[in-house]
Amino acid sequence: MNLVHRHRLQLVGLLLSTLGWILTGTCNYLPDWKNLNLDLNELELWTMGLWQTCIVQDVGGTQCEDFDSFLALPLEFRTSRILVSSSNGPSFLSLVISSLGLDCLMLEDTEQKLKKQLLLLGGILMWIAGVLVLVPVSCVVHNIIQELRDEQIPEIVPRWEIGDALFSGWFGGLFVILGGFLLLSTVVLSSEHQLPEQHTMADIQDTHQYVETGNRGH
Repeated sequence: MNLVHRHRLQLVGLLLSTLGWILTGTCNYLPDWKNLNLDLNELELWTMGLWQTCIVQDVGGTQCEDFDSFLALPLEFRTSRILVSSSNGPSFLSLVISSLGLDCLMLEDTEQKLKKQLLLLGGILMWIAGVLVLVPVSCVVHNIIQELRDEQIPEIVPRWEIGDALFSGWFGGLFVILGGFLLLSTVVLSSEHQLPEQHTMADIQDTHQYVETGNRGH
């Protein structure tokens, strides 16, 4: 792979992963994983997130209340809180590790083999972080859709709808995985993960050895 193209892919992958990390962190704390609009009072919108519930009023603003305990959450939200919160650590760690493995970052006494290993580790951690977000978000969306399609529930019973936080989690998880894929591709598609200076030194050494061998033959 061309060195310039590899640099660009690495930067794009790192930027996508950073954007995904921000979106997944936002998804974790947004209180609108689920929305509920009551027909009796259309001016109020009930929302539920991983950490609190809120009542959004057209006139009176927004009132939020934290959950009293972890056990007060529904089972799907308890699992989602654990997985999404756990993804923030590997996602941030992968950004730091991948940054140290970029070709454009020149560090003293840093071997290219070590940079390759850092990019591999960072890309794998990004995939793990993305999956930890996409799985709970997709499960919550699946349960909401199943409830909306359940014909056994009377139509007069209010039903939860998909909130904006779930879209933030979807896009965040996809961006993190895509960023990790781009970083890994720069390593896999590169036959030799070396800078041009290293190639030049290797060519000089090969030429020098060839000349010495020719002189000995003569």
